[in-house]
Amino acid sequence: MSRKELLLQNWMYTYEQEDWYPPLRDALAGVTAAQASWRPTGEAANTIWETVSHLLFFKERLLHRLLGTEFPLSAETNDDTFVPSGGAADEEAWEKTMQRMEDVHRQIQEKLASLSEHDLDQALPSIPASQSVMSIMLHDAFHTGQIIQIRKLQGSWPAKRTFL
Repeated sequence: MSRKELLLQNWMYTYEQEDWYPPLRDALAGVTAAQASWRPTGEAANTIWETVSHLLFFKERLLHRLLGTEFPLSAETNDDTFVPSGGAADEEAWEKTMQRMEDVHRQIQEKLASLSEHDLDQALPSIPASQSVMSIMLHDAFHTGQIIQIRKLQGSWPAKRTFL
């Protein structure tokens, strides 16, 4: 298996196909805007929506870097990336957020599939593209676990699941 094939396979695992942990798409399946806006107890706790917004910021930034285009958003701190678009419990805004996630994931997958082995070694802007992609996958996996934990706390995660 080539490095690109390995990246593409794991890209699929982090978002749409279960391997050792539920993928992000499954973690978000059926979540309503109200559930996405629910905040666990604790000063440092984020909502699902805030976490998805954070993931989107870095996935969209990666896509722009892969495409060689200017990323239109900015954040002075990491905390700034957790700000969701739309109002709390706004179903239409939540659906748009979910569609953005689906779209950016697919676009990165398509771009990754088109890259050569040489392209994977090119800096984006300071680390190789392959490392940038792997880093985003690990980032998604980490936050997917947080999303599942929030769903468990709110009682919206199934008590029993079937997988593999």
